[in-house]
Amino acid sequence: TDASVLILGENGTGKDLIARAIHENSLRKDKPFVKVDVGALTESLFEGELFGHKKGAFTDAREDRTGLFEAANGGTLFLDEIGNITLPQQARLLTALQNRQITPLGSNKPVPVNIRLICATNVGLPVLADESRFRKDLIYRINTVEIHVPPLRERENDVVLLAKHFTELYADKYFKPECSFDEGFLNKLKTYPFPGNVRELQHALERTVIMGESTVLSAEDLVFSNLEPASGFSMPSEGNLEEIEKNTIIRVLEKNKGNISKSASELGITRAALYRRLSKYGL
Repeated sequence: TDASVLILGENGTGKDLIARAIHENSLRKDKPFVKVDVGALTESLFEGELFGHKKGAFTDAREDRTGLFEAANGGTLFLDEIGNITLPQQARLLTALQNRQITPLGSNKPVPVNIRLICATNVGLPVLADESRFRKDLIYRINTVEIHVPPLRERENDVVLLAKHFTELYADKYFKPECSFDEGFLNKLKTYPFPGNVRELQHALERTVIMGESTVLSAEDLVFSNLEPASGFSMPSEGNLEEIEKNTIIRVLEKNKGNISKSASELGITRAALYRRLSKYGL
């Protein structure tokens, strides 16, 4: 369909790949897929980048420039980090989406655009629902279909599959022999919380392949970055991990006064996953 899609998930979970997969499986697959990190656009650049400008519209406008909305015409426009744009930027974006047309800076002639919109953000729905930060009319416009991408710590089966994929990828890239994992390596992979999600796993495996001296990788070969909050991780026992998870769930539930939907969203898991944990811990 041409329904607007909002992809929610932590940084590094693969929201960009999901957006591309939606486009490649749509009727627009042969048309452009244009990605815009709108959260990185300043107020002064926002309209010029998205809607384009005419020569002389401002000091440095030496020639006409097509905006990204127009560049995506007939295809898919992917607005990444939509939760980070300001209220004035939201108002301008909403107008373009409602009218399905844009007006380049320095012009008074509207240009019709035919796009399929996909947005992504690492900001939770409770934050987006706060009208002091985000317009509700824009939320309704961008999330006809909502996709929650679980963090990697919720996708234990994916960890090993992705690790094998990245190991093969980087062994080929760096002319290294094919590698396998011993039991200690697998246990370390499965118990690490991956605060940086798939992106952190990818970087860790690239480093492991480069530095590894054996074709059978062990736990000692797998070193996690100090950039993430979980640095200093030291293979906690299963009991300790469960206690941390249980206490976190209790704290979030108390904060949200028992509201399951809000708590699941804040924890970055689905309602069903939260119910399973409540049952597991007898809460």
